[in-house]
Amino acid sequence: MTDDSAAPLLSVAQLGGFDPRRTPVLTTDVLVIGGGLAGASAALSAAHEGASVLLLSKTALEETNTSYAQGGIAAVLGEDDSLDLHVADTLRVGSGLSDPAVVRHFVASGTDAVDRLEKFGTHFDRDHGAIVLGREGGHSVARVVHADGTRSGTMMQAALRQQLVENPDITWREGSFVRDLIVHDGRCAGAIGHIDDRELAITAGAVVLATGGAGQIFRETTNPAGACADGVAMAYRAGALLADLEFVQFHPTTLYIAGASRYLISEVVRGAGAVLRDRHGKPLMADHPQRDLAPRDVVSRAILHRMVELGDTHVYLDMSPVDRPRERFREVARICAAFDIDIATQPIPVRPGAHYMIGGVVADVEGRTTMPGLFAIGEAACTSFHGANRLASNSLLEAATAGHAAGRQAAADAFRRDRITLPRLPFASSVTSPRIQLEDMLYSLKSLMWRQVGLLRNGAGLQEARERIDLWGRYLLRAANHTKQGFELANMLTVAGLISRAAAERCESRGTHHRVDHPDRDDAGWCRQVLFRRGVAGPETTRGPMRVPSDRALSIVP
Repeated sequence: MTDDSAAPLLSVAQLGGFDPRRTPVLTTDVLVIGGGLAGASAALSAAHEGASVLLLSKTALEETNTSYAQGGIAAVLGEDDSLDLHVADTLRVGSGLSDPAVVRHFVASGTDAVDRLEKFGTHFDRDHGAIVLGREGGHSVARVVHADGTRSGTMMQAALRQQLVENPDITWREGSFVRDLIVHDGRCAGAIGHIDDRELAITAGAVVLATGGAGQIFRETTNPAGACADGVAMAYRAGALLADLEFVQFHPTTLYIAGASRYLISEVVRGAGAVLRDRHGKPLMADHPQRDLAPRDVVSRAILHRMVELGDTHVYLDMSPVDRPRERFREVARICAAFDIDIATQPIPVRPGAHYMIGGVVADVEGRTTMPGLFAIGEAACTSFHGANRLASNSLLEAATAGHAAGRQAAADAFRRDRITLPRLPFASSVTSPRIQLEDMLYSLKSLMWRQVGLLRNGAGLQEARERIDLWGRYLLRAANHTKQGFELANMLTVAGLISRAAAERCESRGTHHRVDHPDRDDAGWCRQVLFRRGVAGPETTRGPMRVPSDRALSIVP
């Protein structure tokens, strides 16, 4: 047990302070932040090990990135498939930055992940008892398992939600916002959160970050409103190591109708025969060996080039070659019908949107980060599985597998931990607090990131992005806006700045990162990772994929 004499060793890596004399304190064995596939899997796994679990989700579970996932989970189940083939596809798309051992670990876990999700109640699509396999971008064979066509994520999330409800060792709260991690003697010891409109300090034996991605940093995105990079920003403030933030995957086919919410149209549609065309009906991907199922970065840039060439705001997805499209893709048909588009006879206007954050908190295959007591899984983590570009439907595979393993390890960590005493930490104050219009700053950030840090980048644009984001960040911190909206924007500015700096550091083009002023891939100079750790001088990089823990010399941009 730690007394007040140890107070200097404890801090909230903080956007704001707290006073334990006035702030209620909760205690749990394992705190899981995020309720998607990764977080729910971790919570269930930790509870299975006998741990008490508190799961906090910023949004309703129906609004997680998992719920929005139309693609399924990649697994080696077909007679024409093999472990080596799936590994080879993943490494090829990863463009030299995937760790082969990590890739093999996750790929080998695919069958177990599918079995576990079925036991939780997910009903995968079957034909005469056999699981139906679809083919998506970058895969050499059909190996993607879906549930109810393009509603895979929705079906998985519903099954996991029921498991959470029925488990007496898990307490979960939707609509809860976590703003800061608590660090004690170099270990993550809990967090400061807002639950049921009350601020609470939560002490925990282990903390699992499963907060999802950062799509809301960009003007065009497939992500739900909660994808604000909260977990990555919290981990950075706490001192954990981050990597690969320059690699942001843009999904090629987002429904684009001015004024309407963006809606992802899964590439399983292209796997079924849909073709991308320009306004003249010319196929966009006819010259690529994999045609419309080329890796996502290739397809997204092809769309952007054609849009610029023709001065258009979008291209078209032609589903007329697909057999029975209305029956096979009911959700796509329903959404498009709301805009008077019959997918069987009319092309769908589409354009790319920010979709998946490949980089994040450096973690091993069981979610351990460089900070003891802190685990990171799913889209918030960087395991070197995806490398410089993610193979379609490998994300749910990683989330299910790493979530299950992290929950088990977090429970084991929690049982070895002593509880802590919390000192008072004051809010930072400013004598000159500027007035900030948060909505205007948010829109400006999203537009800037889309324009200068999107599909095509160059040194001058990245420098502009860094300077503006730094300026906005200073204004926001001086304003001390202690609201959920203010905290979210602070997180987004933090991670947007890191993405911009990483993209400026990597002077080559690789995977999802394309520099028009450095258009070629440079394996001799850049087959390495850009890392960040708060307060460490640099810049430096690693040689090859990062492992945790590692004895390699770190290359860190401060």
